[in-house]
Amino acid sequence: MSSVDSPFYSHGLRCAGTLELPARAKRPPVIVMAHGFGAIRAAGLYDFAERFVKAGYAVFLFDYRSFGDSEGEPRHWVSPRRHLQDWSAALAHVRKLPQVDSSRVILWGSSFSGGHVLQTAAEDGNVAAVIAQVPHVSGLASVAKVPLASLVKLSVAALRDVAGSLVGKPYYSRIVGRPGELAAMSTPEAWDGYMALFPEGVRWENKVLSRIFLELPLYSPGRFASRVKAPTLVVAGRQDSVTPPKAAQRAAAKLPQGEFELLESNHFQPYVDEMFEKNIGLQLGFLKRKVPV
Repeated sequence: MSSVDSPFYSHGLRCAGTLELPARAKRPPVIVMAHGFGAIRAAGLYDFAERFVKAGYAVFLFDYRSFGDSEGEPRHWVSPRRHLQDWSAALAHVRKLPQVDSSRVILWGSSFSGGHVLQTAAEDGNVAAVIAQVPHVSGLASVAKVPLASLVKLSVAALRDVAGSLVGKPYYSRIVGRPGELAAMSTPEAWDGYMALFPEGVRWENKVLSRIFLELPLYSPGRFASRVKAPTLVVAGRQDSVTPPKAAQRAAAKLPQGEFELLESNHFQPYVDEMFEKNIGLQLGFLKRKVPV
């Protein structure tokens, strides 16, 4: 396996990208990966990439603008619109890479980016396959999991951020917290599960521009499911309290070539340990059937 730095530009800003290539492969299919809500590619994605590359696939991982190793100010700006722009720019970049087969591009997303890949595939119309892991497909379904008192406080924080942005003073909220704490995610599984994604020594800050809380309820990429032409695997967790599995299953049912798998897991277990092994097995089986090397 070889690793190549491969940055690209999205709306004038440099986005960090890494191309992972299997040994002795000649223009293999390529899986494009980016993370979910507020995370970076170093947070667990390389574990998936390693297994995909071992199976003969190339992998391109990138960080969104204002996250990780990518440019962009203010930092920690989660925005569906901006993320989708970055996905589009990453796709355009990958399709120009001589090391991979540009006619066999696979989109892989998890949690928030699990929704991004569905919408991107629907709008692009020319991808070979899609994998959406514990995907965010319905803003209302996800927001319904947040206590009303927290919703009110997060909405106030969002308005404070919007107002502050006018004078160069953004206002941040926490991405993840323990139960009872104010954060974008504070369900029982959230703190330990999210933190387990980060290898020791990785630089990351637990904060996000609060304006996202005005966008989040309105972002429902599952409504694009019926327009996704490519074979698509949706993997959900039965005990997921962050992105409800029933919403994922409804979206999967609308996919023309959709497959749905329900793991006995919460939102974060598919990234680690035994559940990771079961999850990656399902994904590799899907890829071998739909986009064989």
